[in-house]
Amino acid sequence: MQAISQPAAVPFAPPTGWRALSPQNDPWDPIRSLQRFGRHELTSVELTVTHLCNMRCEHCAVGDSLTMKEAPYVPMELIFRRLDEVEHLETISMTGGEPTFSMETVRNILLPLLKYARARGIRTQLNSNVTMDYERYELIAPYLDVMHISFNYTEAEDFHRIGFARTGRNVRIDTTAKMYERMIDNAQRLSKGGLFVSAESMINFRTYGKISDIHRLIAGMGCQRHEVHPMYPSSFASGLPAVTREQMFDAVETLLNTRDPDVWMLFGTLPFFACSDNEEERRLVRRLREEKNVTVRNDPDGRNRVNVNMFSGDVYVTDFASVPSFGNIQNEKLDDVFAKWRAHPMQEAVNCHCPTASCCGPNLLVSDMYYRDIDFKSKHAIP
Repeated sequence: MQAISQPAAVPFAPPTGWRALSPQNDPWDPIRSLQRFGRHELTSVELTVTHLCNMRCEHCAVGDSLTMKEAPYVPMELIFRRLDEVEHLETISMTGGEPTFSMETVRNILLPLLKYARARGIRTQLNSNVTMDYERYELIAPYLDVMHISFNYTEAEDFHRIGFARTGRNVRIDTTAKMYERMIDNAQRLSKGGLFVSAESMINFRTYGKISDIHRLIAGMGCQRHEVHPMYPSSFASGLPAVTREQMFDAVETLLNTRDPDVWMLFGTLPFFACSDNEEERRLVRRLREEKNVTVRNDPDGRNRVNVNMFSGDVYVTDFASVPSFGNIQNEKLDDVFAKWRAHPMQEAVNCHCPTASCCGPNLLVSDMYYRDIDFKSKHAIP
């Protein structure tokens, strides 16, 4: 794919001629490659670029891997070679930790990766809490497609309670309140500059009853998209209380009833499917499919995406600690690692596809929590 390099009208907008990200164009959704190739292909690579973070959120999926000192990186030349080898690469995501915590990471890791992707015409996403000084984001924003932030708060006290729950020390609330205000200000400034800012919220024991208030704040920050996922207690967050499916259901319906129709609502990892025996769940799935500016993204993990740890070189196919590494970039191509996973019995168990519903079925965690005895490969959408 040939990159387009015309100057953007605003500083952080994508190059002129690039197709806008929208409900009709979500290159991270594995349904695209499944429809194109007839099977899941590796089109998305996620890179763990740091294990450092200035926060310790109670729900963090990778909290157990966070450190106080960064380990050595694998050579960037190896990273670029492995990315070059991915035949159908369309998207690159960068995650941590907080990727912008260190200016060394910003300059030596993020900028080279973003410039590489932009030159190849590959879309990019950075997962950040945007609480650092604005100048860091200003450096990378001209080359970035999506700034993905986590936002589960209605006030600074929520931010303090949730974001610093696992620090192991007392963090002053006046300090975290300043970070909260900086996060909101940074998101607003980046959005005004033309960057696509997507805020993700989780439906969990703290948020399910005030998800509409969270949505209003996100819309007020200028975010173009609000991404919503139920929280499933696992890994670092395994000790948190779980919400019921009924509470998840009510939170989704409430959002649909109260949302800003101009903000793209993206739902993911929902435990509700068009093949459900529950008529109310099928009604909700139909509504999600028919509402303007609303999508349900199929889970990329293990379908069209792998995660590469840039320190060890290990390659993972899901975010879940119970699934070990499937290979290492020191001695394997990413397409070859993905091919091993595609033939694995664990992947085969959830490798279903319903064309009628444009659905790839549950991910491994949802399947394990709610559908252990259900063979989704034998099910179809119920009219």
